[in-house]
Amino acid sequence: MTVITYVVTLQCTDAPGIVLATTSAIVALAGNIVENDQFTDPVTGQFCMRTRFETEVRDVEKVRLELLASLARFDPILGLRLEDARRSALVLVSKLDHCLADLLYRKERGDMPMDIPAVVSNHPDCRALCERYGVPFHLIPVTAETKSSAEEVLRALIDDYAVDYVVLARYMQVLSPELCDELRGRAINIHHSFLPGFKGARPYHRAYERGVKLIGATAHFVTPELDEGPIIEQDIVRVSHARRPEDLVSLGRDIERSVLSRAVRLVSEDRVTLVGQRTVIFSQ
Repeated sequence: MTVITYVVTLQCTDAPGIVLATTSAIVALAGNIVENDQFTDPVTGQFCMRTRFETEVRDVEKVRLELLASLARFDPILGLRLEDARRSALVLVSKLDHCLADLLYRKERGDMPMDIPAVVSNHPDCRALCERYGVPFHLIPVTAETKSSAEEVLRALIDDYAVDYVVLARYMQVLSPELCDELRGRAINIHHSFLPGFKGARPYHRAYERGVKLIGATAHFVTPELDEGPIIEQDIVRVSHARRPEDLVSLGRDIERSVLSRAVRLVSEDRVTLVGQRTVIFSQ
């Protein structure tokens, strides 16, 4: 029979015997572990683990039941999928297309294991880009008066496409607290980050005026607290006084798209575990 690969993730209160119970279940399935990462969070006492293993057993439910039976006494949050079963994300965008273009390019080239079944925008600017890649484009205008009804349409699309994640690729609308709670651990945002922080319009120009020496970007899970969600990925680039505002904008675009693409890759490979207000990242 053909050997297939599974990815299993688990989270539970730390206790002796968790690894033994997991490996015993895999052995019972005649499986072979090819990758394993684990971590116990010292703040919450939560044990997190990600394991890839090979087996000839093709019945996903049989594998799940074997793992659950072996781990039952630990009451774990258990995730299991065939490694070839790709995750999917609905991408939200406004007018700026650099993050969306990067995601679509990487997906087309096979460099990112995440499917993008559709794109949603509150402006028509990115429609042509989506058509070029053959991705359905949904225009949902948002105003203060229509925000609630627009989110209902968005909810329907999330359900219709049955996506695992929602990616805000420079989507310049604040999601309602209710929708943020519904999408907890499933919605990813990209945000510029500076020292000091600059909120509002034209952040790169304001950073230039203050003479910043670092610019960067942060990818994080969306929460009702604006731009304060658990961090998935970050990066910075040093700049000098000789850089012009347009240079900072260009560098900012580069770092935003690279940080977002890395964050999307991490969640698509089940390498991110949400523990309270922090994340555990099992990197390659």
